[in-house]
Amino acid sequence: MTFHVIDLIRTKRDGGRLPDEAVDWLINSYTAGAVADEQMASYLMAVLWRGMQPAELSRWTAAMVASGERLDLSGLGRPTVDKHSTGGVGDKVSLVLVPLVAACGAAVPQLAGRGLGHTGGTLDKMEAIPGWQASLSSERMRSVLTDVGGVIAAAGAGLAPADRKLYALRDVTGTVESIPLIASSIMSKKIAEGTSALVLDVKVGSGAFMTAQAQARALAETMVTLGDAAGVRTEALLTGMDAPLGRTAGNALEVVEAVETLRGGGPADLVEVTVALARRMLVLAGLEGGPDPADVLAAGKAYDVWRRMVTAQGGDPDAALPVAGHVETVPAPVTGFLCSLDARAVGVAAWRLGAGRSRKDDVVSASAGVRWFASPGERVVAGTPLLQLHTDDPARMASAMEALTDAVEIADTPPAVQPLVRGRVHL
Repeated sequence: MTFHVIDLIRTKRDGGRLPDEAVDWLINSYTAGAVADEQMASYLMAVLWRGMQPAELSRWTAAMVASGERLDLSGLGRPTVDKHSTGGVGDKVSLVLVPLVAACGAAVPQLAGRGLGHTGGTLDKMEAIPGWQASLSSERMRSVLTDVGGVIAAAGAGLAPADRKLYALRDVTGTVESIPLIASSIMSKKIAEGTSALVLDVKVGSGAFMTAQAQARALAETMVTLGDAAGVRTEALLTGMDAPLGRTAGNALEVVEAVETLRGGGPADLVEVTVALARRMLVLAGLEGGPDPADVLAAGKAYDVWRRMVTAQGGDPDAALPVAGHVETVPAPVTGFLCSLDARAVGVAAWRLGAGRSRKDDVVSASAGVRWFASPGERVVAGTPLLQLHTDDPARMASAMEALTDAVEIADTPPAVQPLVRGRVHL
């Protein structure tokens, strides 16, 4: 069937629902270039204001999946399960989680993304490892999953090409914040990658895109519903992002911390979130009767899987990682308890130091970033290191320091620290 795009824009503008055939036509026509960017931008703005009904959003997401190929991960000899994070500061969970869940018997086909703005990207972190390659063919990805059990890679051009065009358009038209559009963007790629089960890590707090609990839960519920409708066993954890995760934000810095965690150490908050996600992934994969991932991680048993995974993608797990040429330390101004360390401020500082990008084609620095020596609830002593800024360009230091001006609060008594895992959403 053929439709007139102006009629579809008017329908959505006035709060109506598009018929299934019209949704298919709009996605296919835009992907093929028959619908202009300015017309689709008008439609997306109407969605931002008017939303989508559940069945309409499910059809929209299915059309995005159908715009390209869908990977076939059957016959791997292991159940498949993946995880997706909505983005945070210091969020190196995937680097630990993928080899950990693989060490517990699942196949984890993680198609990851790059950072934009104050949040980091998994691929940027992995590319700090000399030789490591993000791009894998479907055949190579299946081979690594069969041999190693885990892979972290970039989504190929053939997966949900409609999302690639729509994401770029949303980024420049002020329509990023729409929950239906966020949910369909995330879920179309995850459904297309062919995993049988999915756990979503929906961040909430000052350093997350969703700063309010109700907003984060609405996004989680929408994505879980979409996954279930597509035949992917899906649930979500809501996890805190008021303070950055771990002790580092920046690409090579986070790889070092992830490796420390895989060898049985690592910061307690990073371990807590990783283990919580791993346990839910194993349940959805049907592997809940096996060893507890907390024990597997503490024993360092996932470290061997990490080394094999890095090697399989061309990386050298023993290679020295990039180190910044300029480092400045910020001391604690007073003695007391760290009450808050604002995640967004830390993320912006890391970004300004060179660890992030403003546009998708920006080049990031592997060595830039921020390290902190205490997390909220811990005691700090005046004059001892509290923050450490890393960059290759000393001209970036001043603006990074400015971003951290009000990032720290220290008091005489310890704060009431919220739990990291704040809820679970499932059908």
